[in-house]
Amino acid sequence: MGRPLTVAALVGCLVVAGVALTAARTPAPPPDAGVRAAEVAAGEADDSPAAAVPPLAPSTAPATLPATLPTTTPAAPEPVPVPVELNVPSLGVVAPVDPVGVEPNGSMTIPADGARVGWYRFGPAPGAEGSAVLAGHVDTRAGGPGALFALQDLAPGDELLVRRTDGTVAPFTVVGRETITKAALPTDVIFDRAGPPRLTVVTCGGPFIEQTRSYRDNVVITAVPAGDTG
Repeated sequence: MGRPLTVAALVGCLVVAGVALTAARTPAPPPDAGVRAAEVAAGEADDSPAAAVPPLAPSTAPATLPATLPTTTPAAPEPVPVPVELNVPSLGVVAPVDPVGVEPNGSMTIPADGARVGWYRFGPAPGAEGSAVLAGHVDTRAGGPGALFALQDLAPGDELLVRRTDGTVAPFTVVGRETITKAALPTDVIFDRAGPPRLTVVTCGGPFIEQTRSYRDNVVITAVPAGDTG
C-alpha cells in the first residue's frame, strides 16, 4: 500500500517490482463543531369557528425554573484509548499501529513501512461505537511481505488483540472474511462511524494484474469485541 486507501473505492494496490500498494478514499474528517437547525413542521390551519376565550389573569408566580430540573452538566463519556499494536496470534503477527490522517488528495495515509499498520484516526478507536479501520501493505519492495500479508488466512473465530495507549488489550473475534473486487467495495460500511463496535482490517488481495501493476481485490476482515459473537 504505497498509495493511500480511499473510501470511494479501495483501489490501486500499485506494485513496483513485486511491491503492492493499496489505496482507498476516506471520508473527510468530521467537522470540529456544527449544530443542525431544528426543522419545525407547520400544522394545517383550522378554519372552524372557535368559542370566545376569556383573557387569562396575570400570573403572580416567580419566573424561576422548577426545582426538579437538573442543574449539573452530564459527564462526558470517557474517551476510548487509541491503538498502538495489533497482535494476530494465529498468524504470529505483532505489528505497531500508527494513527494516520488524510492525504491532500483526500485519501487515507498508510505507513510506508510494511511492518506497521495504520489506524484511521478520524474514525472510531477500536472498542468505540462504529467501525475502527486498520490498513496496511500486503508487501513492499524493501521489506517483502507486510504485516498483513497473511490476512486472507484468517477465519471466523480467530482472535485479534489490540493493545492501547493505556496498556489495556481489547480482544476481538473474527466474524467475517471477504475478498472483494475493489470497484465493488462497500466503503460506506467499512468507514461507518455508527453502530456496534467492530474492527475492520484491510489489505490487498486476489490476483496481481500486470497491466495495472496492482492487485485486483481487497481482503477485508471484520471482527467484533470478544463475547459479542452470539
